[in-house]
Amino acid sequence: MRFGFKAWLGQALSRWLTAEQPHDRTPLCDFERLRYEIRPADVLLVEGRSRVSEVIKNITQSPWTHSALYIGRLADIDDPTVREHVSYLYDGDPNDQLVIEALLGEGTIVNPLDKYEKDHLRICRPAGLSRSDAQAVIAHAVNHLGCDYDIRQLLDLARFLFPYGLLPRRWRSSLFEHNAGIPTRTVCSSMIAAAFDHVHFPVLPVVQRAEDGRLRLYKRNARLYTPRDFDYSPYFEIIKYPYVGLEDRALYRSLPWDEEGQVCNDQGDCFVPVSRENRAAALDDARDPVDLQPKDAAQ
Repeated sequence: MRFGFKAWLGQALSRWLTAEQPHDRTPLCDFERLRYEIRPADVLLVEGRSRVSEVIKNITQSPWTHSALYIGRLADIDDPTVREHVSYLYDGDPNDQLVIEALLGEGTIVNPLDKYEKDHLRICRPAGLSRSDAQAVIAHAVNHLGCDYDIRQLLDLARFLFPYGLLPRRWRSSLFEHNAGIPTRTVCSSMIAAAFDHVHFPVLPVVQRAEDGRLRLYKRNARLYTPRDFDYSPYFEIIKYPYVGLEDRALYRSLPWDEEGQVCNDQGDCFVPVSRENRAAALDDARDPVDLQPKDAAQ
């Protein structure tokens, strides 16, 4: 009974924290263009509208409160085993564009990209990532599907951001302790960072220079990552699609096209095509009017 009450209290708290506020503004992002341009293994940053999003904004001092890994459509997944696993867990349209994300109260799940149609979004694209490594990143993330959301890790991160010496020892973060936390739990950014670490793609590595002058990169503790780190990373390209852009009119529409409708076989060999209606009218005009009269009338 006691365990049941604790579970009920945890679920109620999760629902209260994740309840989303209504959309009260025009979205800053052109979602239709974003969904056309996004690629598998891109990281999608989201400015959330829930209570826990406000907490994350205050902790990280960033508008980005959530990150998701875009995996494409089912047909975009090369490995048949990975594709079958995603298909088993997602019962929607096989042509849906999908993301993997870790959500409070739901764990690590697959959702359609359309879920964020009205939100402020940004794409962080791993620069130069090969297709095979992109598929490996996706496979690593798929292996985390079903894992719980690590609330303790979120609290640890919050405690870690406070001045270390001012906190009592029992309140200090355990992120650096050996095997801290539960390995089957994760948060959104940590799961994605670990997937990129799996293929040795840097997010925010620790860079050190040895005495001989050579540089060496060390993987940063994946538990420390927040959504803003993908925005800040020099190894990810930041791609924005504003809802109202400064160059809304596509460049090709501004080219100095001829407005008379001429078609050219080559330079200096141009003509205006005659439409079927104009060709028929021209033929009528070219006929001899005498030939069109009945023979009796001509006599």
